[in-house]
Amino acid sequence: MPKAAARLEGMLSVEDLRKRVRSGAIDTVLVAFTDHYGRFMGKRFDASFFLDHAVKHGAEACDYLLTVDMEMNPVAGYGMASWQQGYGDFHLAPDLRTLRLAAWLDRTALVVCDVLRRDSHEPIAAAPRNVLRRQLERAAKLGFGAKAGSELEYYLFQDSYRDVAHKPFESLTPAGWYLEDYHLLQGARTEPFHGAVRRALAASGVPVENSKGEWGRGQHELNIRYADVLEMADRHVIYKQCLKEIADRMGLAVTFMAKIHEAQAGSSCHLHLSLWRGGKSAFAARKDGSDTFRHFLAGWLAHARELMICFAPTVNSYKRYQSLSWAPTRIAWSHDNRTAGFRVVGAGDALRIECRIPGADVNPYLAYAAALAAGLDGIANEMEPPPAFSGDMYAAADLPTVPATLREAADLFEASTFAREAFGDEVVDHYLHFARTEQAACDGAVTDWERRRYFERI
Repeated sequence: MPKAAARLEGMLSVEDLRKRVRSGAIDTVLVAFTDHYGRFMGKRFDASFFLDHAVKHGAEACDYLLTVDMEMNPVAGYGMASWQQGYGDFHLAPDLRTLRLAAWLDRTALVVCDVLRRDSHEPIAAAPRNVLRRQLERAAKLGFGAKAGSELEYYLFQDSYRDVAHKPFESLTPAGWYLEDYHLLQGARTEPFHGAVRRALAASGVPVENSKGEWGRGQHELNIRYADVLEMADRHVIYKQCLKEIADRMGLAVTFMAKIHEAQAGSSCHLHLSLWRGGKSAFAARKDGSDTFRHFLAGWLAHARELMICFAPTVNSYKRYQSLSWAPTRIAWSHDNRTAGFRVVGAGDALRIECRIPGADVNPYLAYAAALAAGLDGIANEMEPPPAFSGDMYAAADLPTVPATLREAADLFEASTFAREAFGDEVVDHYLHFARTEQAACDGAVTDWERRRYFERI
């Protein structure tokens, strides 16, 4: 008989949880899901009540949570919930395969939930995890699984989140004072934070590869091991929650904004993705990649612009796309070329596509769903990618560009017949309204840039 795969450190069965509750090692369970921004929402359950009730019956949460803005204001115009419909509840179904320690918290476990309709328990189409599940079901019907890795960057500040809320940005103190890409000395200065993070993630079922300094003052990257796509998206949001909460406890602040300042490097989230079949990579039939690899790459390239709001969901996302910044500005692919929007790396079973378009503000469920939808369409239609680009893609004026603004991306999404075919009208209308709401909020804001520019001299 084949040997069963070893369970990751920190992952729990219901019986494991029961034993730890009896011993007093765990007394709290976080019941969590993500909103459309990719933020964890949920409740803290008494662990005994979770075992007695929520394991079997789930939980409830107000359905307005998939219609709020960043400030938690209910936004009119969504189809799934509104004042007119009374803002009822939806059902949270714990996915017990995600049950794990939240090792950065005292005596706490965490479980990720699927968001379902309260009465029928049918999936709510626009819930981010359900959007990804639908694309994984499509892949499975074609005989494919998918593996992925999120490569996140962020900035660390010596100020607390409370201080950040009341200080002008220019007065904040980054954790480093020079560009520290790969510098071990500068990295050592943040080791009290990063060491704690690495240990906490590893003990919470999120195995870590490494951490390093990045190309900005106080900018860092921490990489976690690749996994099946749904598990990776779960790890991605757990990772962000862990880093923020450890920073908060230490009186520090970490930000996953795509672009914190015009003079600083943006923070990316490079997505690494490959398809698998029968325990082997479906991308690696020969040295230069299989037909499946080529068709998937072609589909992802072909649909990238119209699905951009899934990769770059905020107004700030688009400030990152600057020449000579390590962020891509054009839609093309290349072999091991960091100026490319799509970088092909690895060999054999490690052959994969690295999409460098998303920023650190991405919702991973939506980004992976968009990547799969586009790539599977490439396979279905046997699309062929253009020739690989070599050289400086920033200087290649004849290549298509990424959208310049969230408004342009929303227009492309609205006009996309493919998006409606892949995701359905309910999902497209929901996230189109989300993007339009974000843009409208930005359009009406008075910024520090305006005050500095016009306050005295206009």
